[in-house]
Amino acid sequence: MEFLKDEGGQGAAEYILLFGGVIVIAIAALYIYYTYLRGTTGLQVTQDISNVRASSKTG
Repeated sequence: MEFLKDEGGQGAAEYILLFGGVIVIAIAALYIYYTYLRGTTGLQVTQDISNVRASSKTG
């Protein structure tokens, strides 16, 4: 029953879960930006860029 008291691998398992969660979030964010920049959503990228440029010129 000595192996039930050994908690040496617990830290490694927690790091694996943490990094896995970060990777899933990063992939989701990349997919969202990809679809936004491709224009497959209802958002208008060229109009957004024009609005940002116009507002930066007016100060």
